[in-house]
Amino acid sequence: MTSLRQAIVRLGPYQSLTLLAVPVCLVEPLKFIAVAVAGEGHWITGTAMIIAAYAASLLIVERLFAVVKPKLLKLHWFAKLWAWLTVIRHKLARPFRSTSAS
Repeated sequence: MTSLRQAIVRLGPYQSLTLLAVPVCLVEPLKFIAVAVAGEGHWITGTAMIIAAYAASLLIVERLFAVVKPKLLKLHWFAKLWAWLTVIRHKLARPFRSTSAS
């Protein structure tokens, strides 16, 4: 493990939540701003912004969530919310799963 990852793993649950919230609070509004920029007629700039926002979301937020998820699941309310969202996701995806192998 790298030293940065080790430092993140050593954080407590609420510290991990705060660490995850910072990039989310920066990246998610950028997606809405990109749509507004594209809506004003700046298609290339808006498209570049939305690509950058989704790339940051995938490369930073998703990887960071994978590292801090075990700590977040120690929070009772987060564990219940995560279980509920997982059940909902499974139910919504059920129609798209094939029942027989062809």
